[in-house]
Amino acid sequence: MTVVARWEWRIFGDAFAVAQRRLTATVPERVEHSDEIYVVARGSDASVKLRGGKLDAKRLLRVDPEGLEQWVPVLKAQFPLTAADLGGVLELLGVPGEHAGAETADAFLALVAREPDLCAVGVHKNREHYTFAGCMAESTELRTAGGAIHTLAVESPDRERVAAAVSALGLAGRSVVSVPRALKALVGFATARAAVIDIGTNSVKFHVGERGAEGRWRTVVDRAEITRLGEGLSDADELAPDAIARTVDVIATMGTEARSLGAARIAAVGTAALRIARNASDFTTAVHDRCGLVVEVLPADEEARLASLAAVADLAPEADRTAVFDTGGGSTQFTFTRGREVEDRFSVDVGAVRLTERYALDEPVSEETLGTVYRAIEAELAVLRGRGRPDVLVGMGGAITNLTAVRHGLARYDPEVVHGTVLTRHEVERQIEVYRRRWAAERRGIVGLQPARAEVILAGACVVRTVLALLGADALLVSDRGLRHGVLAERFGRLTNGHARGRPVAGIVDH
Repeated sequence: MTVVARWEWRIFGDAFAVAQRRLTATVPERVEHSDEIYVVARGSDASVKLRGGKLDAKRLLRVDPEGLEQWVPVLKAQFPLTAADLGGVLELLGVPGEHAGAETADAFLALVAREPDLCAVGVHKNREHYTFAGCMAESTELRTAGGAIHTLAVESPDRERVAAAVSALGLAGRSVVSVPRALKALVGFATARAAVIDIGTNSVKFHVGERGAEGRWRTVVDRAEITRLGEGLSDADELAPDAIARTVDVIATMGTEARSLGAARIAAVGTAALRIARNASDFTTAVHDRCGLVVEVLPADEEARLASLAAVADLAPEADRTAVFDTGGGSTQFTFTRGREVEDRFSVDVGAVRLTERYALDEPVSEETLGTVYRAIEAELAVLRGRGRPDVLVGMGGAITNLTAVRHGLARYDPEVVHGTVLTRHEVERQIEVYRRRWAAERRGIVGLQPARAEVILAGACVVRTVLALLGADALLVSDRGLRHGVLAERFGRLTNGHARGRPVAGIVDH
């Protein structure tokens, strides 16, 4: 039998009514009802199920940068199972061991029942099968003793076809959730998950982490969406109604996604724009009423401390004198450490959005204007003078990760390539020259630059260049980690069975 790996996209929940209507606009090719038993594991997301007296096992080969999953069949067998087949299935589930085989399905399930890290879940499926955009597609209801869930799926051996079909359904960018992961969340057998929503002046960052039994966090989702919450804030000291509305829309979508992915708790934190705006309470009230989330507005020094946590531990654990800065749309945070001791931390109200609006940096600018911008930033960052060059300078934030993605020519953002890159002052100045000669619309064609950052990238690059100059540094280490990772580590560092035992804060909501 020829084994064919297939790309799969799948989501769960009920927030895809429009896509459902597009898929079901025609009569299904067939309707199927079945009773199956899935075997799910704490330490593996492999797909193993019993159906019609056969054991079916699939392994996740890889996940592409857009989240599509490629699965390959590894076993389709009748009982009795040989020792080799049984051993292979158990190894796939993360519980290898010596076994003589399994004569019957009942014997296999009895073995599963003896393993504390395995769980058998009975599922009744009601499936409608379609062909959509050249792919197999299905709309399915799964019923278990723990409740019922609805799923939409598209699959094909051709990855591009699956991506095109998902886009045609209007669901591009939604996080993929496999059947085993969804079932584990439904019956309470999943590893602990938590989410952080970091609401900045220019963007909203969304992170879902999964903490395994060994205590390590694994990234499930990590992305940012540009909402420009602080647009016009420097002129009016108030958040604009349109900026509030579009940001709340994004947060609502993220909250729904976090819950669908099984996040036990969600922390929502706000930064510079919400510290400055006179009507910040209008925004936090809107988020609470719409999303059920309490936004914790972080004091500037707390934001700096949390942002530096993950970066120092990951990139500079042994350095004597370390400086970490996180530059955003409305402010820049600094933390200076010697060994493990924090010597100083503070926040300065200089950020890319405010500079862009003040000096029209979304359009071509002269060298004279650029000099004026540098002098203005240097004046705001005068507190850095005389501190001397640190042993390690770590930079984080959207401006720095975008500069790094451009430096690598990343058509698709890859955090593993960006994280740990040495970004030189020469490279920052080279890019400044590119951006200052172009309109925002022209900058969007630069490979590696997130299109929504085209307006503010020049301002952000100017801040980075000035920090390097004032600290006498020729380069910095790039951290793809940030505030959201610090919040995750501190707020949920001891998350067990869905309950946080770390520091309680107003912005954490149970789900």
